[in-house]
Order: sequence, then structure tokens, then C-alpha cells
Amino acid sequence: MLPPADRYSGYRSYSYLRAGTDYKDYALAPEVGRVPAYQRLTLNDEQRERVERLLRDSTVISLHEHPSVLPADMTEVVDLIRTGRERTGFEGLARSGMTALFDNFMDGTSCVTSQAGWKWSDIIADLGMRFCDIAHQEYISLATSVQDIRDAHATGRLALVAGLEASTMIENELDRIDILYGFGVRQMGIAYSEANMLGSGFKETRDGGLTAFGHAAVERMNRLGMAIDISHSSDQTCRDVIAHSQVPVFITHAGARSVWNTNRMKPDDVIKACAERGGVIGLEAAPHTTLSPDHPRHSLESVMDHFTYLVDLVGIDHVAFGPDTMFGDHVALHDLFASAFSIEPEHATVPKVAYVDGLENPAECFYNIISWLVERGYSDQDIRKVVGENIIRVLEDVWI
Repeated sequence: MLPPADRYSGYRSYSYLRAGTDYKDYALAPEVGRVPAYQRLTLNDEQRERVERLLRDSTVISLHEHPSVLPADMTEVVDLIRTGRERTGFEGLARSGMTALFDNFMDGTSCVTSQAGWKWSDIIADLGMRFCDIAHQEYISLATSVQDIRDAHATGRLALVAGLEASTMIENELDRIDILYGFGVRQMGIAYSEANMLGSGFKETRDGGLTAFGHAAVERMNRLGMAIDISHSSDQTCRDVIAHSQVPVFITHAGARSVWNTNRMKPDDVIKACAERGGVIGLEAAPHTTLSPDHPRHSLESVMDHFTYLVDLVGIDHVAFGPDTMFGDHVALHDLFASAFSIEPEHATVPKVAYVDGLENPAECFYNIISWLVERGYSDQDIRKVVGENIIRVLEDVWI
């Protein structure tokens, strides 16, 4: 993990207001040092210097994160969410070495007014509140173009790309995609596990694929210049979206079903179709997802087993990382929202971990990922591709 970036001034979420007066305060999980540092990498001084140089000089992008800070007492998490003030982990992000991240906000836990989540008003409230918080500091900037990401790198800032994991909240209104684009959203998923008006999620037992409305939504996102994510979509919906989109699509956070056989992972034909159309798959690291037979206890090594498989399957130009991490007890959050996340079967059949060793939060992910790649002799060019340049290539095709 790196020291805080020079441009970070120490800002904390909503510190322009009075905690306990203007909003309800909570004791939060630490952004640094909540769990022990990863110990399985053995780099010499020259390799460590190379890791830090690559982090400093490369365009490092996470294709999928939720950089919120959870409460220290996880029994308070629903109460905190219902206040509508998710806390951004500014300090942890300032230690990450990232140039940009795709922040997917509250998503399946968006239950400000509803226990079911995914309500239009809640999504808008979450976006507005978080954007207001970000506007009161100078380290993180909102990115709506590739140039914004490049400018962030040049000035020592972190670019935040607003994304949403599903389109459920647009219901049957195409123009809501335009509204979200107007607010700054530049990436959106099709379905989150359960079917919606656009298509099927991976939870469904009958896979209906992309609907007629879904075809229209894909066309609208293409015209607007909004990147499409199919991470939580069903297999047939994924195939349909890839075939119908006029530009490459992302699988922002998943893994290979051939490595770990669950519906959350993608089959080879979907991964290859995505790559053949120019797309990229980001490697997932949320607890108990990207496991492997060689490393069934979830860790960085488990995730990198998927990485090596995917590089062999589709080539280094189509692989990236979307770790899907946050600050706080991610496992406890999954336990609370297991039904909404469609993860009960996965949790029941794998060795339970308290955290994903080496990929526990956004502050440590890319330091450890790049360290793993350096330790195994990957070239600077290939490392730069998988930690950011592959994503930039797709965005140059997709964003307007």
C-alpha cells in the first residue's frame, strides 16, 4: 500500500457539514489496516521499485468498485444507507495508486426508501448526494471522457467514473438513460441477477435473453456513448447484447466458469464473443466469487488463476481488473443482503473467509496485483495493458 497522494488534503465525507447536527454520524470501519497486509509476495528492492514506478507512471483503472466506507458496527449499515449519505473512502483511495475507478454506487443496497432497492428516486438521490460530497474536495474528480482520465493522471488526481450495475430503475422509460447520462453516468449494466425490462439476470432458471425493450436500450446507450456492462446478466442476455451492440461491451467484474463453475462466472463462449467484438473482461474479487480448484480459499491467488486462464483464452489485450471492493466488512454486507445479491448458494458451498486476502479493499488491490505480475515476470507493456490501457482502448470506441 502506498502513502497518501500529494494532492489529497485529508478530506472526509461531508466534512463541510456538521456531523451529528446536519446528518447522523456513525463510527466507520478503518480505511487502512482493517486486516493484516498481504504476506504471500516476496519482492526484492528492485521489484518493489518497479511496482511503485508502474503504479506512478501507468494509467491504472479499476473497472468496478464500491469505494464506500461501511460502519464499524455492521448492524448499523441499513440505518446508514437509509440516511442517503454513503461515505466515500477518500483516504483509502488516495493510497491506492489508481488513476481512475468505475464507482457503481449503492446498486443492490440502494434501499433508502425501499427494502427491495433499485428505485429511480433512490438512485438519483444517491448520485446527487455523492456528487455533492465530491464537489467539496479537490483530489477526486468526476470523469465523463477519456481526456478527463488523462487529465487526472497528469495532475495527480483520481478520476471517478459513475456507473450502475443494472438498468432496473429505468423501468420502461428509455429517456431515463439520457437523464442518467446527463447526470454524468457513463457505464451501466443490463440486469442485476434478476430479470428486468431489458433482459434476464444470471439468477433466472429460464433464460429469456435480451427483450425487445432491451434491444432499444442497447441502441440508446450506443448512441449516447454509455458503456454497457453484462457482468450480472444471464448467458443468453450476454450473447444478445454483444451481438446487438455496435461498439465493444464490458464484463466489468466476473471470472471464468471453466475455472470455477457457478452462474456468477462467464462461460468461455461469452468471454470469447466479448473479446472478438473488442471488449474486455475485468476480474472480480468480491468475497466467495472468483475461486479456483487450486485456491478454493478466496485470495489474490484465486483471482489470478482466473487471470492466467483468461489471458490464455482471449489474449492479454482483453483482460483487466474490476475487483469490486469497499472499505469495511464486505463479507458481513453479503450476509445481510445475500438474497438481493443472489449469492446464498455460493456462500453455502465454499470455504468461508473473513476477507479476500490481498484484495480486501480499494487501497491495496492494484499494489498487490502489480506486485504479483512483477514477481512472475510480466513485461511493463503487458502490465500497463491489463491495469488500464485495455480499458482506455474500449472507452475510446464507446464514449462520445
